[in-house]
Amino acid sequence: MSQPILSLRQVTKSYGDLHALYQVSLDVPAGEWLSIVGPSGSGKTTLMNIVGCLDRPTSGEVVVDGVDIAKLNARELSELRRGSVGLIFQKFHLIPHLTAVENVMVAQYYHSMPDEAEAKAALDRVGLADRATHLPSQLSGGEQQRVCIARALINYPRIVLADEPTGNLDAANEQIVLDLFRRLHADGTTLIVVTHDPEVAEVGGREVALDHGRVVREVIHA
Repeated sequence: MSQPILSLRQVTKSYGDLHALYQVSLDVPAGEWLSIVGPSGSGKTTLMNIVGCLDRPTSGEVVVDGVDIAKLNARELSELRRGSVGLIFQKFHLIPHLTAVENVMVAQYYHSMPDEAEAKAALDRVGLADRATHLPSQLSGGEQQRVCIARALINYPRIVLADEPTGNLDAANEQIVLDLFRRLHADGTTLIVVTHDPEVAEVGGREVALDHGRVVREVIHA
């Protein structure tokens, strides 16, 4: 098995007396496709925010791509997130007055120099080369999600985190997104997908279930 690209040790995230996560330990080998499941309030989003370098744990150790995030200041945490992690959300967070290619280039702006040709190539990877100049309002929900995936991939992250990426999609667009994820996984990208959909969860190689901030079950899928 590959060395962990992500490692959590006794991670707790507390808000006063409430433990959103409680003593969670988890290793994710490089190149794994991991599904995170659990009911509302189980700690899934809190875990994703910490793994995605958007938040820090109250206690415990989180090592992302070889770096202990507890030792980083806000600027260093942001740099690690931009360099190593691609984020895909259920809500698309596209800027409405920017075209598809410009929305992808926004991610480049925070990482390096914007490159329109590279952004268009990223859209081509997700099958949207012919929609590059369209505004979000001119795109279907599935197309908007694929723009989000192109944006997440533009800086070639080693880890892609997807929070309910198919939650707003119909069955046809769900399959398009899952096929994109299969290609990413085949290319060696580490995928961590939060989902409430059992069929989506089963696509991953391993499934971890959270409940009340704790890991309660792990399932290996063939």
